[in-house]
Amino acid sequence: MRPSKRAPDEMRAVTLEKNVARYAEGSCLVKFGNTHVLCTASLEDKPPMWLRGQGRGWVTAEYSMLPRATHTRTRRESASGKQSGRTQEIQRLIGRSLRAVTNLQALGERQITVDCDVLQADGGTRTASITGAWVALHECCKWMRSRSIVKDNPLRDRVAAVSCGVYKAMPVLDLDYDEDSAAETDANFVLTGSGGIVEIQMTAENATFSEAELAQMLALAKKGVAGLTALQAEAIA
Repeated sequence: MRPSKRAPDEMRAVTLEKNVARYAEGSCLVKFGNTHVLCTASLEDKPPMWLRGQGRGWVTAEYSMLPRATHTRTRRESASGKQSGRTQEIQRLIGRSLRAVTNLQALGERQITVDCDVLQADGGTRTASITGAWVALHECCKWMRSRSIVKDNPLRDRVAAVSCGVYKAMPVLDLDYDEDSAAETDANFVLTGSGGIVEIQMTAENATFSEAELAQMLALAKKGVAGLTALQAEAIA
């Protein structure tokens, strides 16, 4: 039995609320159970220096956790003067995931930065961030089109992410902290709405996993992401 009493293929309660930040061009408050992330998309009318003159834009992301997003206070990374390796890895993952479904040529020479700020953490902050970031990015692109900044929708597909793992010898979907901290295998799947694979992160923690377990986790992830992309479609409607 899972600590949350969920079935192996059952997600936590997920909500996606768009346009929650007054000043951002696009925003979304995403909740995967007790993991809550505020995603805001900001438009800059110029690309990074290394892209200037190439006729295409860029989508990037920044990720952070509020000091009291967890059980004990975590010192702000800005106070130490540098980001942790974990933070850098997660924000690069979010950026890669968003760019995988974005037509950068259609953006023109502009940059969109999606900030993902974890308000409360209970496992799966990176997967929730990717899922909510897409909604924020969509709303930013919609804002641009409504003002004739771009002609065509730069987004080619939806993208979402979910965690899976082997917990007490059982493949399960959408791990919360209690499961994540004790899982034999921990994995994150980033998939598109059309079923394409963007990225898979998978690590054996205490024991190796089998090819059969990998196939089971991929099947769980496909089911979970199908539900998430359906919620994204509802959120932006």
